[in-house]
Amino acid sequence: MTEPLLSVRDLSVSFGGPKPAVDRISFDIAKGETLALVGESGSGKSISALSVLKLLPYPQASHPSGQIMFGGQDLLQLDEKQLRRVRGNKIAMIFQEPMTSLNPLHTIERQIGEVLKLHRGLRERERRARTLELLHEVGIRDPEKRLAAYPHQLSGGQRQRVMIAMALANEPDLLIADEPTTALDVTVQAQILKLLAELKTKNNMSMLFITHDLGIVRRIADRVCVMTKGKIVEEGPTRDIFANPRHDYTRHLLAAEPKGQPPAVLETAKPVMTGRDVKVWFPIKEGFFRKTVDHVKAVDGIDIELRAGQTVGVVGESGSGKTTLGLALCRMISSKGEIRFEDKSIDKLSFSEMRPLRSELQIVFQDPFGSLSPRMSVGEIIEEGLRIHEPKLNASERDTRVVDVLREVGLDPETRHRYPHEFSGGQRQRIAIARAMVLSPRFVMLDEPTSALDMSVQAQVVDLLRNLQAKHDLAYLFISHDLKVVRALANHVIVMQNGRIVEQGPAKDIFERPQTDYTKALMAAAFRIETAPQGAVAD
Repeated sequence: MTEPLLSVRDLSVSFGGPKPAVDRISFDIAKGETLALVGESGSGKSISALSVLKLLPYPQASHPSGQIMFGGQDLLQLDEKQLRRVRGNKIAMIFQEPMTSLNPLHTIERQIGEVLKLHRGLRERERRARTLELLHEVGIRDPEKRLAAYPHQLSGGQRQRVMIAMALANEPDLLIADEPTTALDVTVQAQILKLLAELKTKNNMSMLFITHDLGIVRRIADRVCVMTKGKIVEEGPTRDIFANPRHDYTRHLLAAEPKGQPPAVLETAKPVMTGRDVKVWFPIKEGFFRKTVDHVKAVDGIDIELRAGQTVGVVGESGSGKTTLGLALCRMISSKGEIRFEDKSIDKLSFSEMRPLRSELQIVFQDPFGSLSPRMSVGEIIEEGLRIHEPKLNASERDTRVVDVLREVGLDPETRHRYPHEFSGGQRQRIAIARAMVLSPRFVMLDEPTSALDMSVQAQVVDLLRNLQAKHDLAYLFISHDLKVVRALANHVIVMQNGRIVEQGPAKDIFERPQTDYTKALMAAAFRIETAPQGAVAD
């Protein structure tokens, strides 16, 4: 047999605790092959990938056992100087969140050029030419205009393409991609997967693809290793893993998808939130006197109605205006047009006049770790709203309410004295939901609340939201790019593009009989994963 390009043997990773984070795993990657390392958060897959390039926080991390053989060398035995010859040259890595991986103070040209200067010693003119070539290769439009751009001036998909360009700058033999599409829209996700597959074929490159999404695995991987609790429990060809999973955990992952139907909405249900001709325009100013020359029409004349017990799903790509619409309805940003909450017009209320209504209009954000204060305990976070909106409650009464809502969202009340970093991603999102629910709201804006979660945790959170809605007759505005989650939760769907509604209607009609080309493209990108044969990647 041909010698594998990368051979991991008996690898363990310890951070000093009683149990290793990675426990004696082994796998090979052949030349030109894509191996997917699959598992939920905490399974050890990213730690395993980071070990290949020794990017873990040493000396806190250690390797009690194992070898990582590449090019006849054990990478674990190389010193920093020797590893620099491998990193970026022979093995490159793409990380999950490009906004935190790219330097916000440097232009795109400088960041890609730095890789070429360090590893190839190219001069400025050569670096510029190679940078343009790479940006063309990864599908950046008008790359000459993007050279002077900073990361914040690019979309999520463009930033990920820049990360791919940096990784491929020196034509590595192995590309490690750590959840490179998790935070992207379905259409952009499909484009990035197609790009990676094309570049892999063109450069005869091998790939180690880290993900928790089995739909992606089916599209891009030749072989799969399934990890849980630091161990590989099943491995084999992708087709075999999907057709005949042997391990219970693999079967659990394959079945872990939001299921069920949203509750039916009564025709007699009263409107909770109504918007008429809602507009949010941001001025574009130019010149010395900062004269307004145009507007960015983030939301451009939207009509929307949410009834008690109803979930309206708002879908569309990044920049379509989904979140801006939600913030406008909650009066978190200024807007034009009529907004009514129940029987009261709220579009002209001031900040202080809105305060009494804030307890009834709640928001659950995408990233619970970013929205929960790291300096406050869970109990303090949840009771903070009670201190403001129900000041007559004493400490004992507030604590009782916190205990009750923690039980309601499926968390142990005894954990209320712990801090957010001591919880998993799914548990933190339950805490964020508890913070909203403790105030007994009537309307909840859910802004991508499941996008950063594992598939099985997504299903749990969807079930929780559905149960809370049925119990409290809540109106949800559910903003998401994950159409599988929207299908499981929403009664009515609005499809947005460039600030406008391009299609809307009952969820069943939108999913089964989309009318516009844009909606059809979204559906194809989201659901072709389940029907595409192994190795096929959607356009």
